[in-house]
Amino acid sequence: MLTLLVTRPEPDASRTALSLRARGHEVLVAPLLRIETLSAELGAGPWAAVLITSASAARAAAAHPDLARIVGLPLLAVGGRSAEAARAAGFTDVSSADGDAEDLVQLARRQPVGRLLYLAGRDRTGDLAGRLAASGHVVDTIEVYRAVAETRLPTPVEQALAAGEIDGVLHFSRRTALAFVAATDSAMLRGKTLEMHHFCLSAQVAEPLRAVGVTRVKIAPLPDEAALLRLEPIGPR
Repeated sequence: MLTLLVTRPEPDASRTALSLRARGHEVLVAPLLRIETLSAELGAGPWAAVLITSASAARAAAAHPDLARIVGLPLLAVGGRSAEAARAAGFTDVSSADGDAEDLVQLARRQPVGRLLYLAGRDRTGDLAGRLAASGHVVDTIEVYRAVAETRLPTPVEQALAAGEIDGVLHFSRRTALAFVAATDSAMLRGKTLEMHHFCLSAQVAEPLRAVGVTRVKIAPLPDEAALLRLEPIGPR
């Protein structure tokens, strides 16, 4: 049994914590990003399909005043979790790329050439629109949410880190990894973080950790939660 820290935003953090507790682990939750919904106008359209690269985008779409205009369109999601969130928002024609942003690009390229609506976050990596423009697609990128970084960890988490009571941290995005580094540096706990396991969704997520000297890093073989939770010693041996 491990004591693990989950830093991803809510409601995903609590869901991940439940999965870890079901595996017998102790879990602390400290969301280091706070998701805020934006109500930007979608534009004129029409669109052949909707693209999302996170479950946060689907939740923002569910709260958008123009949801009725787009909920009947085909929706292409980056992975299973974002596809699930899209269905919960009311979309019925949902396809999942079951991977990362590059897999989503390849899925979108298999669609008939047309205008696509990308429901995006304010801070994002890569150039989804540019990648698809090369294959003739026009992409309208509309920011429907933003992720605000927290600057400090909750006091109980800082205390547990200082006491060496946390065995590992799960990192689901590069931004949460950056926020974790900043928050632990602010609390003068970098030395403690170097002693811990760091379980990362991808090599890109691990970059901010390795940049400050973290060496005990494990990368999920696929960029999804299920693969991350199978990493040893989280998953069964």
